[in-house]
Amino acid sequence: MKDIIKEPSEIERKSFEIISGILGDRKFDPLEEPIIKRVIHTSADFEYADNLKFSPNAVVNGIKAVQSGCGIVTDTLMGLSGINKRLLAKFNCSVTCYIRDEDVAREAKQRNETRSIVSMEHAVKNPANRIFAIGNAPTALIRLGELIKENAVNPALVIGVPVGFVNVVEAKEFFKTCGCSYIIADGRKGGSNICASIVNAILLEALEYKENA
Repeated sequence: MKDIIKEPSEIERKSFEIISGILGDRKFDPLEEPIIKRVIHTSADFEYADNLKFSPNAVVNGIKAVQSGCGIVTDTLMGLSGINKRLLAKFNCSVTCYIRDEDVAREAKQRNETRSIVSMEHAVKNPANRIFAIGNAPTALIRLGELIKENAVNPALVIGVPVGFVNVVEAKEFFKTCGCSYIIADGRKGGSNICASIVNAILLEALEYKENA
């Protein structure tokens, strides 16, 4: 077949060109736009242009946390694997998922709770963990919100894009009341791949962002 693009960077460039063309004259906040477009690039779903919600200064807070070399927590190993490790290394950031931690698994079984709930309780004990990226488990988002309300943790940014049908919408709406910076995908949509793409977009923006620029 002729005219097949094979070079990876050119494929990505062309993809974003197509996305921009389809979005047309729509205007977005300059710091939010790269995140929205990267999520669309990941999903081929243009509804994210409308259902991604950003609290005030959410992106700036995330960028500053990255630039300070923060820890990032994911709720799934898939989310962890999708985050760009080369970009993380530029800021001396770490990414951790507690879901397979033996203590988490043991405690979850003893309490008859989800490991996602217990993993958040363990994650907040490390003050270096400043960004929480939740793309699968609504119970993780709910428990994190409760911990924030209990003043057990004060994240710089929470990415709340769990996907599914049970507790998902409720978890997202509850989290909006927790007084924490967030990027949330309204409704049932989301996923670990969406979560990782948001983190990667923030990492890319952190390379160029300067306060008061």
